[in-house]
Order: sequence, then structure tokens, then C-alpha cells
Amino acid sequence: KKYNYLLINPSDVDPEGQVLLDWGKRIHIIEGITQGLLYLQEYSRLRIIHRDLKASNILLDGEMKPKIADFGIARIFQKDENEANTGRIVGTYGYVSPEYVQKGTYSVKSDVYSFGVLLLQIISGKKNTCFYGLDQNLHLLEYAYELWKDGKSMEFMDPSLDDACSSCKLTRCMQVALLCVQENPADRPSMLEVDSMIKNETAAIAIPRRPAFAAKRDEVEADGKSASGHEIGSVNVTTISQVLPR
Repeated sequence: KKYNYLLINPSDVDPEGQVLLDWGKRIHIIEGITQGLLYLQEYSRLRIIHRDLKASNILLDGEMKPKIADFGIARIFQKDENEANTGRIVGTYGYVSPEYVQKGTYSVKSDVYSFGVLLLQIISGKKNTCFYGLDQNLHLLEYAYELWKDGKSMEFMDPSLDDACSSCKLTRCMQVALLCVQENPADRPSMLEVDSMIKNETAAIAIPRRPAFAAKRDEVEADGKSASGHEIGSVNVTTISQVLPR
């Protein structure tokens, strides 16, 4: 099958032939990436950790069906393995999880983190290497969190999306993404839970805490636990409003 598009285009490509990603296409892409990760983590005979999930590693065919590509630094786990450590940190800035950067620890939750970053990009059309906010001092994850916390989620969304798109669905995807980028891996949902939360609009969703790498810190609850009840432990891309031919 031929894949003609990158989800995020290189900045030096001629903008002719741009394909606008409306909300329907974006949801289609989000659900397709979710299914791809579900296969790697849950349905494959061996569990596969991609370790470099990012926008430029998502290929799209003519029908905008996504395919996860570039498994050059992927690692294979047995079904009973949960995590591993490495002294050599690889991956792409802006997508790698804090435990991987700080301790060299990676797991399925590392890919969940990368998926959360990617999901925020898909719904916002924003770069994850720029700074946002009134003082231009918030990275993408923290900017999304601040707007969500203040009830201003729609200000985060890509302005190119038409009025027909569901603000409820957009906000839901934003909240799911923020759960995926929690600092503590135990606070991140599994991809099975992500799939359920995105598809089932009546399912309850946990309240996310401030995301990883945030400059500000939330106050720890009196019992020393995170919002989910777990103990608290001490790219280079362009916009995603459109895709271009490869």
C-alpha cells in the first residue's frame, strides 16, 4: 500500500498541494494511531515499544489512514515485561517521557506519553518546540493545561477547524492528551483506556494534574498522592493544519 503523506510536513517543501485536515480527518487519524499502538502494546504476540513516536513518523495514505513508521530504535518486550532501562537515551526532543530522559527507563507508558504530545498537536495545529501564553513562556503541554484548567480549551484548538466540529469532543481529546503526558507513568492511562475514553463520550475521565516538564508545580495533596491515587515521585515540527506530499 502506498503512503503519500507525512502527518507533519518538512518546512522546506513547496506548499502547493496541501491537504487540509478537517476535524473528521483528524479524528480518523487519532483513532487510527490509537489502534496501531493498541496492536503494538496489547494484541501483538510480543509487546513492542516504539520509543520514537512523533508526527513525522506517522504516514498517511490517500484516504488519510495512518501508519506508524520507523521502528529503528523500537524494543521488544515479552508479555510479562513491564519496563527496561538504558544508558543511551534516543528519541526526539519534545516527545520523550521524563522518566526516559531522567532515568533511562522506558515502557509502554513512554509511548503513551509520546501519543499525548502528538494528540495535542493534532487538535491544536501547534508546534511542540515553541513557547506560548501571554509571556511566551509555556511549552505546548503546559499551555494546553493552563487553558484547560481555566475553562478555555477552545482557545487551544486549531483555528482552521470549522464550526461544525464538536467542542465537546475536542475538549475531551484535550483532556485525554493531558492525562497521557502526566509526569508519573502510573498516572497515564493505558492505550486500552485511551481508546475507550475517546470513543465513549459518556465515560468518566480523570482530572489531569500539571503535565511533565512544567515550570510551575501543583501542590501535592495532603496524603502525598497524585490525582489518580498513585504516590507522587520526587521536534522539530511545523503545523499540523495540513499535510503535504512526501
